[in-house]
Amino acid sequence: MPNTPVIAPNDRPDRPDGPRAAARRAGTGSPPRRDRGVLVAALLLLAAAVVPALVVRSDVTHPPFQGLDDRWLVWMGGPHEGPYLAAATALNWFGGPVGAILPLTLLTVLLVRRRWASAGFLLVGYLGGNMLVIQGLKHLVDRPRPADPLVRVDHGSFPSGHAATAALLVVTVGVLLVPAARRRAWWFGGAAFTLAMMWSRTWLHAHWLTDTVAGAAAGAGAGLLVWWLFQPALAREHVRRARGGANGPSEQQA
Repeated sequence: MPNTPVIAPNDRPDRPDGPRAAARRAGTGSPPRRDRGVLVAALLLLAAAVVPALVVRSDVTHPPFQGLDDRWLVWMGGPHEGPYLAAATALNWFGGPVGAILPLTLLTVLLVRRRWASAGFLLVGYLGGNMLVIQGLKHLVDRPRPADPLVRVDHGSFPSGHAATAALLVVTVGVLLVPAARRRAWWFGGAAFTLAMMWSRTWLHAHWLTDTVAGAAAGAGAGLLVWWLFQPALAREHVRRARGGANGPSEQQA
């Protein structure tokens, strides 16, 4: 009697949860899904910016945490010179027009390489986050700035646009240029950079401490929310690039 090959129960071709079925799904590509954890983090961070904004708006000159802001401003009293001044000045310029060079350069590269999903994510995240979320909160609250700022500032102290832009840039660059396996280290480095930007804004007396905290939360939350929206499109673009053998930075799902 000829020997009959034995098929283990978990290796039967007709089992939807077997290894062969998993291999077929990996080969054909399962529909990309959005990461719920990214959405939860985005909403929590945006809430951390919106709720204090409503509190400040009720009394822009004496919100409940004004005492904390006043004490922090005293600690940032100076002397304003030496390497601290150089670092704060560099961060001030990076958060202004000079800092726009990086996203504009990246956008140009993405368009040249026809990475439409990545370019769309950059445009919606960076421009939408700045114009809708950050500037929207500024006009909603219109909080007075600390007296005698050491740099030129516009209206509205809450939230800090420099801190928000720094956090938003960290998220955008991390999604577009950093492989998923290395993003943990990037997030830690990006958090350190954002904290340095927050320090510089208070050291220059351009913002209250709570302005910078809300700004960082608003920027990171806006970036994460747009990432969550674009995750399926970015994943499909990554698969097409991988199949085509294209070189360059990839945008992998976390």
